[in-house]
Amino acid sequence: MKQLTFASLQVKNLDASKEFYTEKLGFEIQDVNPQACVFKYNEGEASFAIRTPLEALEGRELGTGVALWFAVEENVDQLKEKLISNGVQTTGPIIETPFGRAFHILDLDGYKLTFLESK
Repeated sequence: MKQLTFASLQVKNLDASKEFYTEKLGFEIQDVNPQACVFKYNEGEASFAIRTPLEALEGRELGTGVALWFAVEENVDQLKEKLISNGVQTTGPIIETPFGRAFHILDLDGYKLTFLESK
């Protein structure tokens, strides 16, 4: 394997998740269709989408064990405060990782998103 080129998360409610990612987190939409919403991220360095389920999700817990890491250019202290003021719930304090300082949030379906201030 050379690199991961695309990631998509199956979500229970595409419209609600699209609103969360754009209004609460500030992601920009690159493309949208009835099955998916693809987000712009760092001028094409990562491709990321949310989408309608590929299979039935009733009775299944989404997000468990899944963590996506997004490198950010801004200070994570300021970003965390900005997201909290937007109504986003974080899952703990800013942590020191081997890759830099980071913090985590959960999206509407329980997927863990990590925002990393790269070293």
